[in-house]
Amino acid sequence: MLFSASALTHAAESSAVEPVATTKADKPAVTTSSSFALRGEPKYKAGFAHFDYANPDAPQGGIMRRSAVGTFDNLHRYAQRGTPATASDELYDPLMKGSLDELDVYYPLIAEKISYPDDYSFLRFHINPKATFQDGKPITAESVKFSFEKFAAEGVPQFKKYYSFVKKIEVDDKQTVTFHLEGANREEMASLLSLKILPEHYWGSRNFGEPSKEIPVGSSGMTIDRFKLGQFIEYRFLDDYWAKDLPVNKGSDNFDIVRYDYYLDANVAFEGFKSGQFEFWEETQAKNWATAYDFPALTEGKVKRESLDHSLPQATSGFIFNTQRPLFKDRRVREALSYLLDFEWMNKALFYDQYTRTRSYFTNTEYASSGLPSEAELAILEPMKALVPPQVLNKAFELPETKGDGNIRTQMRRALALLKEAGWTLKDGRLLNKDGEPFEFEFIARDPQTERIVAPFKANLEKIGITLNVRRIDASQFINRLRNHDFDMLSGSYPALPTPSSDMKILFDSKFVDSTWNIANIQDEAIDKLVAGITANLTNDEALLAWGRAFDRVALWNYFLIPHWHISAFRIAYWDKFERPEDRPEYDLGESLWWSKDAK
Repeated sequence: MLFSASALTHAAESSAVEPVATTKADKPAVTTSSSFALRGEPKYKAGFAHFDYANPDAPQGGIMRRSAVGTFDNLHRYAQRGTPATASDELYDPLMKGSLDELDVYYPLIAEKISYPDDYSFLRFHINPKATFQDGKPITAESVKFSFEKFAAEGVPQFKKYYSFVKKIEVDDKQTVTFHLEGANREEMASLLSLKILPEHYWGSRNFGEPSKEIPVGSSGMTIDRFKLGQFIEYRFLDDYWAKDLPVNKGSDNFDIVRYDYYLDANVAFEGFKSGQFEFWEETQAKNWATAYDFPALTEGKVKRESLDHSLPQATSGFIFNTQRPLFKDRRVREALSYLLDFEWMNKALFYDQYTRTRSYFTNTEYASSGLPSEAELAILEPMKALVPPQVLNKAFELPETKGDGNIRTQMRRALALLKEAGWTLKDGRLLNKDGEPFEFEFIARDPQTERIVAPFKANLEKIGITLNVRRIDASQFINRLRNHDFDMLSGSYPALPTPSSDMKILFDSKFVDSTWNIANIQDEAIDKLVAGITANLTNDEALLAWGRAFDRVALWNYFLIPHWHISAFRIAYWDKFERPEDRPEYDLGESLWWSKDAK
């Protein structure tokens, strides 16, 4: 689910299952299991020693210094205002933990096993009796109940709305708690596995929605050691962490300290990396990767540089419209502006041909749409033909392409034709509506890298009489304006979607329009119907494939954003102070598994 590290996808039966017999025919069978797979079977069987990608004998100790861009003004990830410190959500453990070489498979952490019936009418957690908070006080069934109720009462508003299927929570005994569910599907039930556990003796008297500068009592193996607001934060891994030797944790978090130093922007941060102020860097700028790695520490072998290929599902990034702004309510206007983003020129001139254009909300998965709709997709789309763009049913979605030479006359003509249909006219070099008002809007940016990539788009808009005002704001202002949907356009992304899932409600459904996850402020009846269809078909692979691709088509043709680009590789550089396991996890970079060469 989106409140945790990864989005949940639809489910299948787990391994290490011990069915609990039922004597009445009208009672659903109950499964008790120490693991849970949302699709397929768990790779790791009951009693496994450690994940295959982890080195259980990794030396412990030392420090890893990293960077963060921007600032922070509090230590509480779940506050409803302010800017929390990087990684502050990791102060709390979830009930179960996912592996990094499977998609959405969960293993014991605070909960040592779970029980649930075939109709998903309840989910019972069996708490490990050894589980404790960081101050040594026990984690109990009451702790689980308190955590859910605290998130629902004072956490993000979407939490309570998403979990409306939870009707009652019963503490059966000190180690057992049961969530009674109504109308939940398997995926929604499973999303509770990622619930972070909070100490009532700390949070009971504090407002969970308010920012805090106090080091909290957590439930994970990591606490805050030192910090200076806006400058740095150090996390210390606890020697007496009760779950340190559980299979899910073996070989991870091998440093004593992980430190994040804050920099105003990525360029300043990179200079800090080159001079050794910190030691690990993941590159996000194509220009840097192509031109900036000739500094002394690298040429002398003190810094290593690697590009590690992967085939992970990709986030969908782009220039995102606030679709409820009057200027952008007309889909034709949004499509017209997409013709003014010349990706081919940008990739050649700015990105050194490192990127691929993003053409789906399900990149690198089988759910990405292509060509014309299949019969199964048409069976879904035909009944809602009045609600979707007409091209959806009979035209393959394609983004505008250029020769990359800067000549976009063809694209300009197409854009102006669409804008004319929408009531705009080019007069004396300015695009005007029927009331003589100019086409002008604001783009908010929070770093110079964004300003760099929006500049060619701005220049192309000017060629057809549109004024784009780029406004640079700090991270706190950006977050506040995003939360309040107070923007015309920004550069952002929707998270990677390995499969269509119930989580898409938070991202796209109009009932969640107040969510910061619904960046484009989407309120669209067809999208609502498609998300509902996905949710209703999570256990039917064939139907889910059709519903997912149908959604992809409709979302793309609506131009809620102008798609950006992606790269299927991790670009990293690091000072030669670390070692790592021979095998990298399939679905993660895996730096949490590294260790210091100086550790004993």
